[in-house]
Amino acid sequence: MSIPLKHFKKGTPKPELPDDGVLRFYSMRFCPYSERAALVLAAKKIPHHKVYIDLNEKPEWYTDYSPLGKVPAVQLTAVAGQPALVESLVIAEYLDEAYPERKLLPTDALQKALDKILIERLAPAVSAVYPVFFTNNPPADALQKFEVALDVFEEEIKKRGTPYFAGQQIGLVDYMLWPWFERFPALKITLADKYELDKTRYAKLLQWRDLVAQDEAVKAVALDPRVHAKFMFARHEGKPNYDVAFEPV
Repeated sequence: MSIPLKHFKKGTPKPELPDDGVLRFYSMRFCPYSERAALVLAAKKIPHHKVYIDLNEKPEWYTDYSPLGKVPAVQLTAVAGQPALVESLVIAEYLDEAYPERKLLPTDALQKALDKILIERLAPAVSAVYPVFFTNNPPADALQKFEVALDVFEEEIKKRGTPYFAGQQIGLVDYMLWPWFERFPALKITLADKYELDKTRYAKLLQWRDLVAQDEAVKAVALDPRVHAKFMFARHEGKPNYDVAFEPV
């Protein structure tokens, strides 16, 4: 059964989905938190049905799966009561434990905790760059604050001394950080000064970004910077078009 490749919005009926026990993944194509869950689903090759939600005009039925109307949400249709999980990190950790064939979280309890702390430390960078992404008049010091927040990650990847934050192979911490690094190159298109991260200041971090970009799950899920830029321009105008994700580049 084919689900329309569009974002469901207010007034649209629920999509007809087969009662086949396959996970149902509710997402918005430009949401970095949804992308976290999508990356784990792709990395672990977990079968699922995708349903895209228009966050500007949420369909009335969506609160059945996400009480606060947030994405991502994953409905466990093979479990009694068909519960739905929300919050990207909750979903990611559940999927890693429920589908253990390729473990993405470290087995060491301390390293697992340190990775979770590192993921949380991305918050200042996201807060600083968000208005640069999506508004016409971001604070004058937004990019400066963004860069200072990213210094933490340049130092951390140097300290760890491995290609990935997770070690010699890509892991959950890398997938949880990636969605924002996918979006940063769009600033070269949206900003008049064609902004890019400093290649000297962030040498190791940019090497990490280039390496992660070649991962099969990332290639299956990521959008081109030009598509992100197109969405950002639409947000600047106050007319977000989520379905631009499905248009040819």
